[in-house]
Amino acid sequence: MALLREATLAETPLPPVDINRPPWPGHPVLINGRETYLRPTPGGPGSEPALYVHGLGGSSTNWTDIAALLAGRLDAEAMDLPGFGRSDPAPRGGYTLNALSRQVARVIELRDRGPVHLLGNSLGGAIAVHVAATRPELVRTLTLISPAMPDLRPRLSTDALLPLMAVPGLSTLAERRLAKLSPHERARSVIDVCFADPSVVPPHRLEEAAAEVERRRELTWAMDAFVRTLRGLIGYHLAPGPKSLWRTAALVSAPTLIVWGRQDRLVNVSVAPKLAGIIPDSRLLILDRVGHTAQLEAPETVARAVLGLLADSEEAGPH
Repeated sequence: MALLREATLAETPLPPVDINRPPWPGHPVLINGRETYLRPTPGGPGSEPALYVHGLGGSSTNWTDIAALLAGRLDAEAMDLPGFGRSDPAPRGGYTLNALSRQVARVIELRDRGPVHLLGNSLGGAIAVHVAATRPELVRTLTLISPAMPDLRPRLSTDALLPLMAVPGLSTLAERRLAKLSPHERARSVIDVCFADPSVVPPHRLEEAAAEVERRRELTWAMDAFVRTLRGLIGYHLAPGPKSLWRTAALVSAPTLIVWGRQDRLVNVSVAPKLAGIIPDSRLLILDRVGHTAQLEAPETVARAVLGLLADSEEAGPH
């Protein structure tokens, strides 16, 4: 058990957060015959490669603000996981945590950008843990924002339809209920669950989210991708012994930053110190008045913590 180490917040000047910034433009890349959508955030001279991985139901646009703040240091790409955002659906069996981790590793390999600074939120955080543990040569540092680590205690104030969607036979009922919601209602319900204070979301961001919900409703495979990914994540959460994600996390050797919102309604903040105690070279940042998506709710603070991690890793040298 490692001693808990507090995250360092760099004092490097950052540009102001532009709440009117549109999503970064992107393009598809072909991987194993299917398109994976990437949104680059080009860095300045001397910048280092990075990859952002979103959570369940999210997309590469979840990193718009923090990618802008870190562009002076990171030459980054944000990817859409298979079946999400603008990426093609996965082949049969492609929505397990193992399969999604292989896809992220393949992106790093094909882009010839490794080792990268790997950042993941929620599901993306669980994937990032798996990649860092099983493919350490691809990961320079690791940033985990409320990663979806196994925590089977009942959750209050979450999306009541999620448990239904995980159960074969009941998922159709949940899908019908979702279909009755307008795009704005569905987007608002996600924000209400993920944000500690939903009122901070600017109206145009809500419009962007609603437009994305409406676009995905036209994709015949979008709901199937969501349900299968959710089931794959839960299946990994239930994996025993050596296959447990907690056992996997103990194998991570990269310098790691763990960020958690104290008001996270999806993965309880009590998980944070446990994870920080398992990953050997880790530091922990817990933020008040922040929920499940700290990179969206407190982008400047998270950016400073990432810069602190990069400074720490430079001082320590190769891991």
